[in-house]
Amino acid sequence: MKVYLCEDSYQSGWWWWGGGARARGGARGGGCVTGHQPLRRSGSVALAPAPRRTSSVFLQQWERTDPDWDLIRVHACPRRSLLQQTLVIRSSSAAILRGPEVLARPPLASAMALALLALWLLSAGGSSLPQPLPRVFLSFEDLQASQSFEHYSVADEAMDYRILHMDEDQDRMYVGCKDHVLSMDINNITHGTLKLFWPASTAKIDECQMAGKDPTHGCGNFIRVVQPYNRTHLFMCGSGAYSPVCVYINRGRRPEEQVFLIDSKTESGKGRCSFNPRVNTVSVMLNQELFSGMYIDFMGTDAAIFRSLTRRNAVRTDQHNSKWLSEPIFIDAHLIPDGSDPNDSKLYFFFRERLTDNSGNTKNIHTMVARVCPNDIGGQRSLVNKWTTFLKARMVCSVLEEDGTETHFDELESMFLLETDHPKGLLVFGVFTSTSSVFKGSAVCVYNMADILTVFNGPFAHRDGPNFQWVAFQGRIPYPRPGTCPGGAFTPDIQTTKEFPDEVVTFVRNHPVMFNPIYPVGRRPLVVRTNADYRYTSVAVDQVTAADGNYQVLFLGTDKGTVQKVIVLPSNDSLHEDLILEELEVFKNQAPVTSLRISSKKQQLYISSEFGLSQVSLHRCQAYGSACADCCLARDPYCAWDGLSCSRFYPTGKRRSRRQDIMHGNPLTQCRGFNLKAYRNAAEMTQYGVKNNTTFLECFPKSPQASVRWLIQRDNDRRKEVKLTDRVLSTEHGLLIRSAQLSDQGLYYCLTTENNFKRTVAKIRLRVLSEAMVSMLTDKRQSQWAWAGSLRPKDLLVAFSPAESLAVQQFCKERKELKNLQQRQQQQPAQPPGPLRGDLAKLKPLLDRRKSRNRRNHVPEV
Repeated sequence: MKVYLCEDSYQSGWWWWGGGARARGGARGGGCVTGHQPLRRSGSVALAPAPRRTSSVFLQQWERTDPDWDLIRVHACPRRSLLQQTLVIRSSSAAILRGPEVLARPPLASAMALALLALWLLSAGGSSLPQPLPRVFLSFEDLQASQSFEHYSVADEAMDYRILHMDEDQDRMYVGCKDHVLSMDINNITHGTLKLFWPASTAKIDECQMAGKDPTHGCGNFIRVVQPYNRTHLFMCGSGAYSPVCVYINRGRRPEEQVFLIDSKTESGKGRCSFNPRVNTVSVMLNQELFSGMYIDFMGTDAAIFRSLTRRNAVRTDQHNSKWLSEPIFIDAHLIPDGSDPNDSKLYFFFRERLTDNSGNTKNIHTMVARVCPNDIGGQRSLVNKWTTFLKARMVCSVLEEDGTETHFDELESMFLLETDHPKGLLVFGVFTSTSSVFKGSAVCVYNMADILTVFNGPFAHRDGPNFQWVAFQGRIPYPRPGTCPGGAFTPDIQTTKEFPDEVVTFVRNHPVMFNPIYPVGRRPLVVRTNADYRYTSVAVDQVTAADGNYQVLFLGTDKGTVQKVIVLPSNDSLHEDLILEELEVFKNQAPVTSLRISSKKQQLYISSEFGLSQVSLHRCQAYGSACADCCLARDPYCAWDGLSCSRFYPTGKRRSRRQDIMHGNPLTQCRGFNLKAYRNAAEMTQYGVKNNTTFLECFPKSPQASVRWLIQRDNDRRKEVKLTDRVLSTEHGLLIRSAQLSDQGLYYCLTTENNFKRTVAKIRLRVLSEAMVSMLTDKRQSQWAWAGSLRPKDLLVAFSPAESLAVQQFCKERKELKNLQQRQQQQPAQPPGPLRGDLAKLKPLLDRRKSRNRRNHVPEV
């Protein structure tokens, strides 16, 4: 059950749990207090979400608990903090449940503290929404036991691994970390890994430490740039202990050569790699020219998009011009074509930056995309050695509420470009986060490249009016249009940017921002997570062909060291429904995922964090279950039911019998003929409870996404839904009955519903024994047979089912026959033992199996 821990002091809080709230079902039915006074709700007002009330009205809904309520102690947390935890009650008589320690009742608190806490709880926790759950969760140990997972690390310490370049033609992947660069086989990252040790010089490390930099995470050579220079060499740069350096690496012509060594002298990396390894550096190599987005100085104040390694003059953004760049954090860079003419292709840099508002005081974070022409060599008289084609636009990822308010996710964390057959071409996926004081969350937005081009071809932004408001520029736009590349389809007569008219260059310098923002497809995110205990940090996308169409499968890395596999389905109201197919714990620790790379060719996903690298297959169909219904309900486009198992789906016409339904996931239509009726019924089992004691009926749904209902059938009566009260609680793992009574006896059905498919997961016949009977059976102070004088064995049979009564009677009959046989053998003279025949021969194996059990019933010798 997800609840909110509310604390307004450094004292430990106390919690109770009741009201029949389901596990993971939100905070409904629970209470939050400080000052050590447990409360429970006497009314029916939901705890979250709930309308705002004054403290006096709210407190009328609560009263003190009964003495037998279980209390859970929570360790102290910082003042005025709001933490989200998952708590499971451990009753004093239900040892199978897990949870914090149950302690005694604390002293009472003041009414003022309680009133303040109640108001805080309504304002802070009232807007929380239940978070979707993965259908399958595989821990790090589960993945290691599978055949679809590999893990690699140079050392046990944090070395900040980054996947910097993937070459699928040569089946190699290049990874940079502290003082090392790795060349890895993308078929298996643990086989044939070539490791190159390239530390910073001792003198540079000493200077770095003398400057007060972190000796562990700063004063080392953190590799941040690996780009292919030609067929045999790579260009590589590292932070060099706050003194960037670059070298050329010989990797050979073919992977079979196993060549990986430094093949040049070190050269300065200034303008190619950031000094601070904690600051992102993005780069693209084009025609042996390096285009980088980084900070160019030691203090980290001069950000630039820079071109180096060029026979032409170096070019950069206008220095210290906040209209161009304002404290940017670079995320990614890509060359994207614009039409059929290669001269019109542009380099796009994705980043977030801090922009001042109209008052000039507050700096808000916004996500931007900027572009330049690769053949830009700067202006003739203005913007000399500066970009004359630099333009940028804001990217918006927000949720529009019904009341018109807009919730923004402004901080870009990761980008991924997906080639599709869509009429609008390339799709740009982005992970955005929000860390405002109001809420924390993350979202995934997708943009059409055609929409991005439309914005860059639209109006320019201009500050006008007494308050310098941003408005669309209404004046004359010079020719050629600012941002156009020379030598392209629109400027065939202009060969270089030095031929641009002065008014074009001046316009670019003063109006680099586009007026219209770039909105995502549908003007809303694909995936939204708010108030969750994790945030998304990276994204990779695969285009998958299923039986009923093409689907985009998102792989989302989190700051908890896990990867979620998510599919987004369209719904009837033009919105989207996202399903978490599975969540994989790809790292043993909870270090955030720093980068994701996907190989559709190899059907593999590669993940990096501070502590290592992991490789995992894109699909694990067998993890969904061994039945057609489970495979269909999984709705994984990689998987389908082939008549025997859940296996990989291939979109060919040869195997038409394969069952798959991604859009609806309906087993009733897809799994006919696969014994579906028998699969939906569970085998009956009997469980005994003791009167006035706690009994727990276990029920494990096939999927966390399924809802659970409990039904009870008494004698031959109709099945009725179990009424959840303070005494009968539904938990994540089953039904908890506190202080069981004889009236609780009956046949319990655990029914689950997933995607409108219903099935019986557990069928338990509960029998409640009286305390007197249990005490006589378990009393160790007297003989096991001491009750024989007052009760006959047949008197106990009323507590058993007919099948169990027959088993007990058969056991007694066998003991009587054995006793008669022993008496006859004692009366007859001894004879050589011979083989048993007839019924005795059939009885002997049964007697041998019961020897140990019979010994417990022998009357102890005096």
